[in-house]
Amino acid sequence: MSASDPYLLGYRQSEQRRLERQAQELGSESAGLFDQIGVRDGWRVVEIGCGPWGCLGLLSERVGAAGRVVGVERSEEQALRAREIAAEKRLTNVEVLHADARNTGLAAGAFDLATARLVLVNVPQPETIVAEMARLVRPGGVVALHEADASTQRCDPPHPAQTRLLELLDTYAKSNGIDRSIGLRAPRLLREAGLVAVRVNPIIHVYPRDHSRRMLVLDFVENARPRILEKKLIAEAELAALTAALKSHLEDPRTLVVSSLFIQAWGRKPER
Repeated sequence: MSASDPYLLGYRQSEQRRLERQAQELGSESAGLFDQIGVRDGWRVVEIGCGPWGCLGLLSERVGAAGRVVGVERSEEQALRAREIAAEKRLTNVEVLHADARNTGLAAGAFDLATARLVLVNVPQPETIVAEMARLVRPGGVVALHEADASTQRCDPPHPAQTRLLELLDTYAKSNGIDRSIGLRAPRLLREAGLVAVRVNPIIHVYPRDHSRRMLVLDFVENARPRILEKKLIAEAELAALTAALKSHLEDPRTLVVSSLFIQAWGRKPER
């Protein structure tokens, strides 16, 4: 992957493992979204930024043998991993392409649904990705987003280490044109891309001590760490001290940990 690629969380093996875990963690929420949309047997679906697995399994089950699921992933390593998992699970209706989300090379109007989960929050120029998704669906087809507003992440008692680490992530993101509160804009992005009848689901969580997403801020900082240090946003020793302090605070069962606000938004492409 090019060193100039500003993807916020990078492509380290730890990030790939986190994304594989995330596919399980967010599975029920994505299943609920696909049920509301009405994804059914025979549909053609494309998942943008599928990572090492994403929603491919959920979609494969819903569209059945008569349907088709295409995953699009910019990271060659993650695309290869997604292909491996599909082969292991013998999902013959799943195909994974190594391609750019802004220019997939897929035919216009070829899909009933284009979907992306927690992609726009990590990349610049999100509107170009939504425009490509709108291009890919047929008239009457659906574009669906599941995005985060990371500005709502909280813990109580509050801790200055979390405040500082979130500031670092925001500073790096803004310097690369990335909006970590993009979830709030998701419905508007759909409308601006020409989608109609836009609907919205808000989701927020409290993560107990043993929850796999309780340390998510630290996961993000670790995966973005080489980029943050490269830009000299903080000294390495100070970053280590902050992460150690926050880890100790989050390990305390008395600490309340509140997630980002997640927005699921979907709309239909107008009929001709």
